[in-house]
This record gives sequence, C-alpha cells and structure tokens, in this order.
Amino acid sequence: MAEVIWTEPALDSLKAIVDYIAEDSLVYAERFAHNVVVAPRILAEYPQSGRVVPEYKDEAIRELIYGAYRIIYQIRGSNCYVVAVIHASRSLLRHLPPGSWLVD
Repeated sequence: MAEVIWTEPALDSLKAIVDYIAEDSLVYAERFAHNVVVAPRILAEYPQSGRVVPEYKDEAIRELIYGAYRIIYQIRGSNCYVVAVIHASRSLLRHLPPGSWLVD
C-alpha cells in the first residue's frame, strides 16, 4: 500500500485556491478543500489510477482531475507525492517547469 504525501508547494497551492474561493463563499471553500484533500486517498491502494500528465510524458508523473483542477502527483517507490494543485486553464509547464519540483 502506498503512502500519499502532500508536499509544501502543493499545500501552498491549495491554500491559495481556498483563500480565493473563500472571498466569495466560506462554505464552498471548505467543501473544495475537503474534496481535494480526499481525492488522492485512492492513490494509497491504486497509485497509478491517475492519468499520465501529457506535458511530461513520464509514467511516474500523474494527475487526478477534480472539477476544473488538476491534482499532480509523482510516484516514487511506494509513495505518491502530491506536488501541485492547479487550475486546468493554467499552463502547467509555465507554473511547474520540468525538474523544478520533482521529489528526490
């Protein structure tokens, strides 16, 4: 069974998104945060359940989709590291250049 580990950059991204949503609705912000945190739990049993991120073309870099957001994670050994939460309309390569966030 894999362990799902949230990285600091991913938590920072999530906090920024939640803060933005909270400007309009605290209820929706809390619901969004809860659902985004729960979504990757499936990775504990099925680490490869997300699709390969097309921009990277690397079997170890995958994503889960939640609404209009991409939850990017990297499989390393028996762990899944959530490395980013990003809106699908944003350029992933611009915000996460290859090699800039890979977990060692």
